Amino acid sequence: MAFDNKLLDVIACPVCKGKLVLNSDRTELLCRFDRLAFTIDEGIPVLIEAKARSLSLEEVEASR
Repeated sequence: MAFDNKLLDVIACPVCKGKLVLNSDRTELLCRFDRLAFTIDEGIPVLIEAKARSLSLEEVEASR
């Protein structure tokens, strides 16, 4: 199941409530402010802070 891009208009980072962006390979949603990556499992974003991956500064810059 593919991720529905329309969800990006209504979902937000669970930590800062900021905008999320889809990464280039469409497997994670990124919060640039908190430097977190939330996985997308079978088309469903897993927006749980404890399950998020930390982003390096290089990954944040590459997502711009």
